[in-house]
Amino acid sequence: VDFNMLRRKPTRLELKLDDIEEFESIRKDLESRKKQKEDVEGVGTSDGEGAAGLSSDPKSREQMINDRIGYKPQPKPNNRTSQFGNFEF
Repeated sequence: VDFNMLRRKPTRLELKLDDIEEFESIRKDLESRKKQKEDVEGVGTSDGEGAAGLSSDPKSREQMINDRIGYKPQPKPNNRTSQFGNFEF
């Protein structure tokens, strides 16, 4: 199958003053959000959590990660009634 492409004249794009102002406002908004995010992250690491997480034992690091993601592990019971319920034979 032979297809011929249709050609058209290039479209001229013009940059208007309104476009420049919109771009500048969006850029400033993104920069302010980025700065706020960096400030929040800086506060979280300045209280010692970041440094303590790297140098302390693995259990406390694991606990810190679990707290951060909201995971609360439940201890596994070892007796048979907890595994099979209270069935009477």
